[in-house]
Amino acid sequence: MRLLIPLPWRRAKEPAPAKQTAGLFANERSEINKTERDFHRELEIDTLARTIWGEARGEGNIGMQAVAAVVLNRVEHAEKRSGFWWGNDVIAVCQKPYQFSCWNKNDPNYKKLLEIDPRDLHFATAMRIARRALSGVMDDPTGHATHYHAQGINPSWAEDEKPTAAIGRHLFYRPKEVK
Repeated sequence: MRLLIPLPWRRAKEPAPAKQTAGLFANERSEINKTERDFHRELEIDTLARTIWGEARGEGNIGMQAVAAVVLNRVEHAEKRSGFWWGNDVIAVCQKPYQFSCWNKNDPNYKKLLEIDPRDLHFATAMRIARRALSGVMDDPTGHATHYHAQGINPSWAEDEKPTAAIGRHLFYRPKEVK
């Protein structure tokens, strides 16, 4: 069974005069689209901030900015290729299974990530960094990296790769497959 939900611009009891109708509906649709965009943007900011917090809360501002840059570099790469396996937008990239460990349900950070108190100092910093990153006013300290790992761990994908940056306890890469 399909539910029909009345759209807000169809609620008027009396039709507006013909000249005003097109403009009125267009303005209301425009306002709804803006609200939807604003809502989606806030979800992106929240998801990116939680990823930053979950992955780099102990790495200082530059380490947290580096994680944000990796996410945005992945989104940019996906946009250039009309899609990529790790997702096409901030939310999909952050929550792609086994890409950012803080989102893995078996990771000890996962439950903390979902229950974070917005007053937490590191989360407030992550929110500020996420807003700046998504507004396009944050520099990329990673050399356009799309991958990183903690120092002391040697993932197979990094075997023949040269790091583009070492920030805090993380090494950042732009593997050949994404250049």
